[in-house]
Amino acid sequence: MEDQDILAKFADPAARNVAFNQLVRKYQTKVYWHIRKMVVDHDDADDLTQDVFVKVWKHLENFRQDASLYTWIYRIATNECLSFLASKRRKFFLPLNDVGAELAAKMEADPSVAGDDIELRLQKAILKLPDKQRLVFNLRYYDEMPYEQMAEVTGTSVGALKASYHHAAKKIEQFINDQ
Repeated sequence: MEDQDILAKFADPAARNVAFNQLVRKYQTKVYWHIRKMVVDHDDADDLTQDVFVKVWKHLENFRQDASLYTWIYRIATNECLSFLASKRRKFFLPLNDVGAELAAKMEADPSVAGDDIELRLQKAILKLPDKQRLVFNLRYYDEMPYEQMAEVTGTSVGALKASYHHAAKKIEQFINDQ
């Protein structure tokens, strides 16, 4: 079902629940994996995915359609991830490197994270990146999101995103070469 159809159905109070269920079915998996790549832990990603859709439910009737529905939902998910990681850092008084190390340890202990040695090294390298660079790298590399759409999700200029992606790729390359 197209986003416009979902939004039209959502505008009808009698069909609102059905429309929202269709929206969740359409985007839940993408949102979950977007979040999971940032926070690594399944339970955290699951909780954050639910939080995202609660916010979507609360604010969907005010959605102005300046951007696509997909972009708007990704922006909410991105903000939830960044807030969660910042909160975790504050709560445990962890510097940036320790959060990356903690996430890497969770990733190694998770039996659902499969991959060969190169994939695991790539994941560890990505976890060493600052949160926003990791976000940009994941959106571009895994989601193959165009820079223009990334700019809508992150509220950052295309030029800054290209620079951030370039720096992230260089750091990842350096980490893998040093291993």
